[in-house]
Amino acid sequence: MNRTDDSGKAIDISKEIVYKIEVAANRYDLLCLEGISEAFRAYLGISAAPRYTIKNQTESLKKIIVKPDTQAVRPFVVGCVLRNISFDLKSYNSFIDLQDKLHNNICRKRTLASMGTHDLDKFASDAPVTYEAHKPEDIVFQALKQKDPMNCV
Repeated sequence: MNRTDDSGKAIDISKEIVYKIEVAANRYDLLCLEGISEAFRAYLGISAAPRYTIKNQTESLKKIIVKPDTQAVRPFVVGCVLRNISFDLKSYNSFIDLQDKLHNNICRKRTLASMGTHDLDKFASDAPVTYEAHKPEDIVFQALKQKDPMNCV
């Protein structure tokens, strides 16, 4: 049994132990290496399962305004702010990969839901977020970590 390394050179893995991990339909946290690692660490007793908290501080809540035309397409909108997150290239790529997996699975290729990730530092602190639907040819945006704007077509 052969596999290739990053340079394309064949590696013999016939004598290696290969583990198969089955991911249950309700364990989307296991769709990324970080989630699998965290689950293994908890299972093996190396660390406790992570505990996340929701801080609903009304004075710092961001308002999301959904335009009426958009509400017909996306009747429900949810937002959250994650604080104290620092990405390097590897963690950013892993995060985007997980977001893509969620889009393709639970979001049914973005037909049921879609996610956007935005740098909150680029928003005015007291300005609401507006959620709008536009024709793809009318959309121009600048993706996270990208320098040049792009369009949807």
